[in-house]
Amino acid sequence: LSFVIPLLILGLVAPGIADLGRNAGRLLALTAALAYAFTLFSGFGTYLTGRALFPALLEGAAAVLPDAAATAPAPYFTVGMPPLFGVMSALVLAFVLGLGMAYTHSVKLKGVMDDFKSIIDRVIAGVIIPLLPFYIFGIFLSMTQSGQVAGVLGVFVKLIVVIFFMTVVLLLAQFSIAARKNPLRMLRTMLTAYVTALGTQSSAATIPVTLAQTLRLGVRPQLASFVVPLCATIHLSGSMMKIVACALAVSMLGGLDIPAGTFAGFILLLGVTMIAAPGVPGGAIMAALGLLESMLGFDETLAGLMIATYIAMDSFGTATNVTGDGAVAVIVDAIDRRSKK
Repeated sequence: LSFVIPLLILGLVAPGIADLGRNAGRLLALTAALAYAFTLFSGFGTYLTGRALFPALLEGAAAVLPDAAATAPAPYFTVGMPPLFGVMSALVLAFVLGLGMAYTHSVKLKGVMDDFKSIIDRVIAGVIIPLLPFYIFGIFLSMTQSGQVAGVLGVFVKLIVVIFFMTVVLLLAQFSIAARKNPLRMLRTMLTAYVTALGTQSSAATIPVTLAQTLRLGVRPQLASFVVPLCATIHLSGSMMKIVACALAVSMLGGLDIPAGTFAGFILLLGVTMIAAPGVPGGAIMAALGLLESMLGFDETLAGLMIATYIAMDSFGTATNVTGDGAVAVIVDAIDRRSKK
């Protein structure tokens, strides 16, 4: 993971930024601003809610995590895989290359980065995701050895329930902002896309259904055909909510005292870092791992718990993302209609 994470950030983020810039225009800027605003609204709202609820939810569970150094069995052998560069270096390089490709309309470099992205996608889908269950199993096996696993699982069941209710509130807020009619009726219209995303676990794979349901909300076909595919990449309210909630809970379990300013910076960067992740099931947490380690100070045990919790709820976050895409499309359509009057 430590070797792949910087490559993953470079391979996913740089082409994603280049794609956004290459299609620059007024509607693109409006859609991107709305999607990022909703994603940040989800992140900061989750953080504030977590700060209010989690201390009582996690009361008495702050010491459930074992001391990894004391309890982890020694490996039979190790293979050194130092990363080629640091996480923040990868993120800055991705921004530089992505914005550079968008500005210069570089075809050759964009082709190379698209091929590199395809390689990273295959590494995630073919190597990392299949091996994650064994990695997570090892972490929980270590906790079982120390007698702490029951406490951790009990906390995460409560966390999953809280996050589910928070997603309902988030979707109601988004469609209340977008509503030209009853927001509950609009949500019911988007329910088909929500259920489809639960099965696909991918915003990109759900695009046809999301588009069809968005048209039923009254959005013009030409605008929906632009906004929905774009939002499948850049609108990540559900993924942001899960990662922020899990990161806050896991940091409390691990006894980390993370200042609010640091967490705010994490949320702002996370909203950009995840932009290319929805094409790969579980890609959002993979993209977030580097920031979790570099900005929040997560070690391997805490990162493993993050992955385990996120994967357990992956489909619900994706479903929240695609359902919210309908709200973004309705708002963009309304603004565009008013501008033409």
